Amino acid sequence: MFQFWAHLRRKFARGGVRAGAGGMENPNYCTGSFDGLHHPSDDDDDELVDIAGATLDFSKADDVPPLSSGFYEGSSSSSSSSSRAAGMNGSGPTKLVDPLEDLLPGVGTYEDFNTIDWVREKSKDRDRHREITNKSRQSTMALLHSVSDAFSGWLLMLLVGLMSGALAGGIDIAAHWLTDLKGGVCLIGFWFNHEHCCWTSNETTFQERDRCPQWQSWAELITGTSEGAFAYIMNYLMYIFWALLFSFLAVTLVRAFAPYACGSGIPEIKTILSGFIIRGYLGKWTLIIKTITLVLAVSSGLSLGKEGPLVHVACCCANILCHLFTKYRKNEAKRREVLSAAAAVGVSVAFGAPIGGVLFSLEEVSYYFPLKTLWRSFFAALVAAFTLRSINPFGNSRLVLFYVEFHAPWHLVELAPFILLGIFGGLWGALFIKANIAWCRLRKSTRLGHYPIIEVLVVAAVTALIAYPNSYTRMSGAELISELFNDCSLLDSSQLCGYKQPANMSETGAGNSLADRPAGEGLYTALWQLALALIFKMMITVITFGMKVPSGLFIPSMAVGAIAGRLLGVGMEQLAYYNHDWLIFKGWCTLGADCITPGLYAMVGAAACLGGVTRMTVSLVVIMFELTGGLEYIVPLMAATMTSKWVADAFGREGIYEAHIRLNGYPFLEPKEEFHHSSLAVDVMRPRRGEPALAVLTQEGMTVGEVEALVESTHYSGFPVVVSKESQRLVGFVLRRDLLISIDNARKRQEGIVSASQVVFTEHTIPQPPEAPPQLRLRGIMDLSPFTVTDHTPMDITVDIFRKLGLRQCLVTHNGRLLGIITKKDILKHMAHIANRDPDSILFN
Repeated sequence: MFQFWAHLRRKFARGGVRAGAGGMENPNYCTGSFDGLHHPSDDDDDELVDIAGATLDFSKADDVPPLSSGFYEGSSSSSSSSSRAAGMNGSGPTKLVDPLEDLLPGVGTYEDFNTIDWVREKSKDRDRHREITNKSRQSTMALLHSVSDAFSGWLLMLLVGLMSGALAGGIDIAAHWLTDLKGGVCLIGFWFNHEHCCWTSNETTFQERDRCPQWQSWAELITGTSEGAFAYIMNYLMYIFWALLFSFLAVTLVRAFAPYACGSGIPEIKTILSGFIIRGYLGKWTLIIKTITLVLAVSSGLSLGKEGPLVHVACCCANILCHLFTKYRKNEAKRREVLSAAAAVGVSVAFGAPIGGVLFSLEEVSYYFPLKTLWRSFFAALVAAFTLRSINPFGNSRLVLFYVEFHAPWHLVELAPFILLGIFGGLWGALFIKANIAWCRLRKSTRLGHYPIIEVLVVAAVTALIAYPNSYTRMSGAELISELFNDCSLLDSSQLCGYKQPANMSETGAGNSLADRPAGEGLYTALWQLALALIFKMMITVITFGMKVPSGLFIPSMAVGAIAGRLLGVGMEQLAYYNHDWLIFKGWCTLGADCITPGLYAMVGAAACLGGVTRMTVSLVVIMFELTGGLEYIVPLMAATMTSKWVADAFGREGIYEAHIRLNGYPFLEPKEEFHHSSLAVDVMRPRRGEPALAVLTQEGMTVGEVEALVESTHYSGFPVVVSKESQRLVGFVLRRDLLISIDNARKRQEGIVSASQVVFTEHTIPQPPEAPPQLRLRGIMDLSPFTVTDHTPMDITVDIFRKLGLRQCLVTHNGRLLGIITKKDILKHMAHIANRDPDSILFN
């Protein structure tokens, strides 16, 4: 059996899958580059592929085997059960082979880097469900099986939520500990982070609550003192040492064990949810390595976050758990429903926002999102949030580090600065996308991409070197956002709360809030540091995102916006304090009142910048609402988010994830992109004028040898079946993979099948001379009702058909005669040509 599979792998590697006159294309990447394409030789077992900027070794990455399912039982065709049962059999005394009883491994499954047939997968699931329902009326055991089948989806969601929540809690705890380890160590237990180490100490003061004898900096341990220039330099050097060590371990583990573990993962998740196959991307090795290296990458101090990679981690959990349930293991469309729910789980544990996670999956990543998936996503996100809350990784009963509550109301006049923050977020988002894509393209096209370890170490060294002197860049991204969101209280010791104290304590606002006060020296120092931190974060994030380590974009984008928002908020606060008699402040901002909340401006700025980069709207507002717990701040968030999207869309309608999908050449039909061109199907189909004729099979008259020769001489992934080459009347469509496996199996298991045997796709056996070898009937693997359009069908309608039905290919006919074929790749190339982009950038189908 192993030899049989090895033979098939070599045969498929030679054949490839190519879009052209007769099918779809799946060329192999050249090592380290997308530009050179090659077909591997028989000995090319360790073929390397460059996906999402990672050099992939299939000997390690392919840790999830292809699905093994039976014959294609549930096509959109209405072929009779007798014809399917006939399957492949010859005439005469030869033993009949029933493909429904003797399952052929690989038939009905898909090549790597290819697109699934949504219609076929949904039809298979309907047939399976219909069979279970019919049997449930016959016996009690069958009824119990029907109940367990219906319940299996909810059980799977429960397991995904529990596993993802547990992993997220572990990642939070480990990242917090390793981040603090760069500054010192706890003497009573090295596994305690700084905060936990000082919890039980009785020697802390309110002003210096983070200082206790149990926690010692590296300078205190090595030199015995924490003061002076030498101690500062020692802490500086240890900070750089740990940053380099963590980043080196992260990039080395990714490169050695799981190349798919690099990056955010969301662009690939979006592509997979649209029906694309990337074997190993959601496998067990990817999960293990991504979980470990995510902790290391975040702890190294690089300008990245863990929120995007947590979506990848949750989807890996879901994909692995799917193998426990037959209906999800054997059906790619059903599996993608689970992965959509897992994406919601990832955001739920990343932000502590279950509802925002469901909306994120619906708005941003999912391609097919039925109502049943909505309910299950909500349930899984709830379970994951509950699991994370039970673990309590931050020790404050909150799911995230930067949870905050504001008490002061906002006023209508403040909508102007909120919209200003939205404009800044849109401009920053558009600038970041263009700069990051340009840098990633430079990485792919130059020798920079050949040295990922050196690149990561250099960026980590530069980041640590510049970040340490500034306290706001030295702290982690989540701690920085928490600091910027903070609403100053009377005894707050933060530099951002370095106001001049009021002359008497009665000059306070209502409740727990303080009246607006004049800025002191501490605040002015903090503002200068924040301005420098803003410039540094904006520049370093462009280079960091896309390196060969797990890297999320949510936290760095929010940090940029939160810094800008806090600066603007403090400016508005001081403007109101010194000019409270201005017309715009009269009536609501009197002297001694708490008018402006700078932390609210930071929150609005964070939402604006994240919206500008990702183009999220509804889900982003709900996530920020769940972070703050304040309904009254939804309007400022909505205003800033929509402004950010409008401004960013003016410079380009693609978000960062869509831009990376296009950069990597994935076959993703963006549902939001409109098709305005007036072309027809005949303008896009293959073959074009002057190209070779369409490669087709006839329903009778071809021998096994002729079919094999046609398959070997082309790289097409499927072939139309016609009545005859003269009439070109369409009968059906058969996939290359199914054809090869069926012929190879028939040669081994059926007596008399030779190269001279006739291949027939008809329902009944064709009469032939007695001395002729037995026929090979392949009607069972043929789709009897392939989707067709006429040659004059407008392309905007054709594009909608591909989007809404998830088609891989569509045949073009004229008065019932086959003219050509349109694949998903052909459509993407046509759209790229219209948009003045390089059509050859589309590498897969």
